[in-house]
Amino acid sequence: MKSIFRLCTSITIKQQKWAFPSLLGSQQPEIHQWQERFLTVSRSSSLSSSGSPSTSSGGASTSDDAAAPEQPHVRLTQLSHGGGCGCKIAPSKLQEILHNVQLDFGSPELLVGASTSDDAAVYRLSPTQALILTTDFFMPIVDDPWDFGRVAAANAISDVYAMGGKPLLALSVLGMPVNKLPAGVIRRIIAGGADVCRQAGIPLAGGHSIDSPEPIFGLVVAGLAHPDHIRANSTARPGDVLLLTKPLGVGAMTTAVKKGLLDEQGYRQVMATMTQLNTVGALLSSDSRVHAMTDVTGFGLLGHLLEVCRGSGLHGRVAAGAVPLMGPARGLAARGVLPGAVQRNWDSYGASVRIGSGVEPWLRDLFVDPQTSGGLLLAVEKGTEEEILRRVQDAGFTSAAVIGSLEAPSAGRTAGNVSVEQK
Repeated sequence: MKSIFRLCTSITIKQQKWAFPSLLGSQQPEIHQWQERFLTVSRSSSLSSSGSPSTSSGGASTSDDAAAPEQPHVRLTQLSHGGGCGCKIAPSKLQEILHNVQLDFGSPELLVGASTSDDAAVYRLSPTQALILTTDFFMPIVDDPWDFGRVAAANAISDVYAMGGKPLLALSVLGMPVNKLPAGVIRRIIAGGADVCRQAGIPLAGGHSIDSPEPIFGLVVAGLAHPDHIRANSTARPGDVLLLTKPLGVGAMTTAVKKGLLDEQGYRQVMATMTQLNTVGALLSSDSRVHAMTDVTGFGLLGHLLEVCRGSGLHGRVAAGAVPLMGPARGLAARGVLPGAVQRNWDSYGASVRIGSGVEPWLRDLFVDPQTSGGLLLAVEKGTEEEILRRVQDAGFTSAAVIGSLEAPSAGRTAGNVSVEQK
């Protein structure tokens, strides 16, 4: 397997390396030395194996995949106890695990670390260039192997966009029950991930694999940005207006998929949402009026907004009626078709959220519903929100909306808390 993946990796790198200068645009003057370092490392990378059968990099395009022999039907979601970003350890449990563990030893070049629960780490390479590094992986959220790979890759790459960067390359994280899944099914998962990497303009340059009891797939992703263009989740300002770029409802709709309660149209809608790359984050990062960004994933809208509020020392306000939702999610949530992570999320941080009268319980549930490859949450300068919203919508995020605001702490408006009101 190593030799096969190494060969495919070399081909992929050779195909993609000439695309880097145009991909990274204004960063051309300084990037060549770092390209060469990454390319040198990635040429020797392989998908290391731990007791799993041979597999390829899956660098095929959709047309290649269509030509592949039909694989036996396997319900991937039945092989795992959770799926997508709903697999995340609950925020309160994660805090307990990390209590008193020193992670940062004072590196002056580490611009963003673990202290603010941000989407990725950021390390300054030079006065004009910073490295963004992230990893994200999970168990199957859908049954189709190709779709699972695509969603997992889009979700991981999103972290780079959420920091305001442009992705550079990716490595795969692969854990599979090789005695339960045919090699062809695993190959299709990797191929789906590689196809999304191709869409993002980056190579899938290798990775690591293990034989695990449940299917796991994701990526390690590296990206680059100017240090001044990094958009953390802790840099929002009083008076900022909140924008959300994608509609909510992923957790409810993918739970419905597992229960056979979502029709084909609904499936196409949720897949389109999860696989839409959050490229608008890189587009907006040079706009000084965009003060903070984060992506909405496993902790739900309110969980990730709380991270912004705590990191920035502000109080958040959400207008419940303004939050975009996918149509099927409304009825599903009202019927209680929701992932278990909804209750885990609320138990973890519900004490920091005030729900106003008139906000239906099912709507509250959708605000804590775990989103897999969800949209970006933006904090933008007041008075610029309509212009920035138009830019986001013109970039293809047609459901984007203004959903609330951030305030300085005051009586009844505690820093690090959120209020949800009907209007």
